[in-house]
Amino acid sequence: MRMFPVRAASGIAIAAALASAVFAPGVRGQEEGSGGDGVFPDSIVFGQSAVMSGENSELGLNMNLGVRAAFEEANRAGGIHGRALRLVTRDDRYEAELAVEMTRELIARGVFALIGPVGTPTSRLAWGIASDAQVPYIGAFTGAGLLRGTDQPYVVNLRASYAQETEEMVKRLTEDLGFSRIAIFYQDDSYGQAGLTGVRQALNKRDLALVGQGTYVRNTAAVKRALLDIRESNPEAIITIGAYRAAAQFILWAKKLGMRAIHLNVSFVGSNSLLDELGGNGDGVVVTQVVPFPRDTDIPVVRDYQAAIRQIDASAQPGFVSLEGYLAGRLVVEALRASTEPGGPPPTREAFLQWLVDAGPYDLGGFEIEYGPGDNQGSDRVFLTEIMQGRFVAITELRR
Repeated sequence: MRMFPVRAASGIAIAAALASAVFAPGVRGQEEGSGGDGVFPDSIVFGQSAVMSGENSELGLNMNLGVRAAFEEANRAGGIHGRALRLVTRDDRYEAELAVEMTRELIARGVFALIGPVGTPTSRLAWGIASDAQVPYIGAFTGAGLLRGTDQPYVVNLRASYAQETEEMVKRLTEDLGFSRIAIFYQDDSYGQAGLTGVRQALNKRDLALVGQGTYVRNTAAVKRALLDIRESNPEAIITIGAYRAAAQFILWAKKLGMRAIHLNVSFVGSNSLLDELGGNGDGVVVTQVVPFPRDTDIPVVRDYQAAIRQIDASAQPGFVSLEGYLAGRLVVEALRASTEPGGPPPTREAFLQWLVDAGPYDLGGFEIEYGPGDNQGSDRVFLTEIMQGRFVAITELRR
């Protein structure tokens, strides 16, 4: 059993580093509003529309940190056959309408691809805009099924799905603990609905049904009404499909009310930030993860990641969200290098995407991915973790 203290990277430090990228008026070698494919003699330009301010900003800030770390690591090694990787970032505040606006703006600027978007309600609209423009939509921080269709060739998912995460939760609750009284607390939008669907499917497989449910509004932490509704059902376990602040408030209030249910969260919650929000009251909280432990330096890609984020910010601490961003960036780097030749034709979106389909199993350094025709999800791995003594611990089963 490995135990790791995990803390989020400093949002203030990341925001300061982001300022020039978020608000820069143009990109080197590219005229404002020029369109195009994002490939220039000295650079390849990517775009990111994600939450950078407000209630859930740590999710976007840390995804951005990871992507930038992977890009700058590649640039120090000569880029993509001499072309540097650049990232232009826009703040969509985790609001769908703004994500549409930012996505269209980035595509109009002429980016090679969009990378590291955050959330289901934002991605629900943005992926179609990108696909219509034949712009790859890469490494979205969501496990929603709406990005996992067989007819989405421009969507590239890195992580396992919410259906896989919730299946693992229900399997462990029923097999390890013998629980049957399971409730759900979820964000009242497409993200929450995706998780709700996954939980119901997992329960239906076992001839079970939810005993209670409650919702909250995105970008708020208004959880008390939902908590009181769920308490009436006397659940043994509560699965949360939400973001870190609302999830933490729900857990803290449940403990104040003396509820003894086990709390489980999907990876989108933002594990590091959840730990911070809970203070010293997080022990026993379970989170499913879709990337390895960010402090496990026995894994080569994690060692690379740790060195890379500290080149960006010397005070940055390893975390699950920034590791996911780094893995998405690392995937882009390796696919671009493999799909082009030194001194050959410039990279193309089509060659990039085709390489992913044709490559077969590919090892990113201890984290294996595989795509194929009609399969746009690279990894199916789900890792189980629990907070113990203020730290995340890798576990293989649930215990009372």
